[in-house]
Amino acid sequence: MPLPSLQNDVFLRALMREPVPYTPLWLMRQAGRYLPEYNETRAKAGSFLGLAQHPEYACEVTLQPLRRFKFDAAILFSDILTIPHAMGLGVDFHAGEGPRFSRPVRTEADVAGLVVPDMADLQYVFDTVSLVRKELGGKVPLIGFAGSPWTVGCYMVEGQGTDDYRLIKTMLYQRPDLLHRILDINAQAIGQYLNAQIRAGAQAVMVFDSWGGVLADGLFQEFSLAYTRKVVQSLVRNNEGRVVPVIVFTKGGGPWLEDIAGIGCDAVGVDWTVNLARARKRVADSVALQGNLDPMALFGGETAIREQTRRVLDDFGLVGEGGHIFNLGHGISRFTAPEAVEILVDEVHAYSCGKHAILHQQSG
Repeated sequence: MPLPSLQNDVFLRALMREPVPYTPLWLMRQAGRYLPEYNETRAKAGSFLGLAQHPEYACEVTLQPLRRFKFDAAILFSDILTIPHAMGLGVDFHAGEGPRFSRPVRTEADVAGLVVPDMADLQYVFDTVSLVRKELGGKVPLIGFAGSPWTVGCYMVEGQGTDDYRLIKTMLYQRPDLLHRILDINAQAIGQYLNAQIRAGAQAVMVFDSWGGVLADGLFQEFSLAYTRKVVQSLVRNNEGRVVPVIVFTKGGGPWLEDIAGIGCDAVGVDWTVNLARARKRVADSVALQGNLDPMALFGGETAIREQTRRVLDDFGLVGEGGHIFNLGHGISRFTAPEAVEILVDEVHAYSCGKHAILHQQSG
């Protein structure tokens, strides 16, 4: 049965730097704990993994923000650690503590035992993609995603979140050969994983390099970017007769915008430390840019939210030569009031419509 035709493709057009009537908007972690309905659904599921591994629950929380807000894209509800979970590393999520691995990868034997997981063990993710596409009814596009090989590798070696990255950086400096093997396995797995999401119906995909910014210059290119490039180059970029755009986001990646833009992605996500006007010049509008409001601006009240939103849109400027997707500079805080998001969405759409109208008048 064919999927419904897409009613709103502004997000996809902006990613490909095509003309759009306004700046499209979605938020990292838009399906999350700031929404009371998400917390209710998670309670029904019994745990985070119960939520992520149950396609009906995962579909429900993917769609919840679309019922409240006029976002221009949905993003699959899942987690970047589904792959190491499928590798048998014993991933579990503890309330208030984040993920923990019962079998982290630290020794030569641990690394030698790593293999790309069977994608059949991740079928629940692909079933969720298919179900979301069906339930969306063509309202907006669906974004699939994965963590970068480096970011996933950080969790695999550290065994949990970390502040100093001591264990993985020790491996990097003492046994870079082991780390390269981990990253190569991860790159193969992530490429297969994203391609399966695309086959299931994802209309764009995003690679989250959340911890790339903790690396020194030179080491970022060797241990993070090189493997993200392998993922991007392995992707099947066409589905349903349309290009499937790829977004790469490196938190703290401002120093390397040109390098990131050169790996074959269609858009580069930037955090709130980056000036969008200067970023456009640095990448010469060769890619779209996604971002980059400070998530904490949503705690400033209506006046501040609208002012800071306009500042981001003004920083990017008119869009005749490039694409802009409005987003936060990182994930939305769990403590954000939904009313603040409503104000943000209203301001992005209303203010950018005016800017696009000016551009249309100038070009006419």
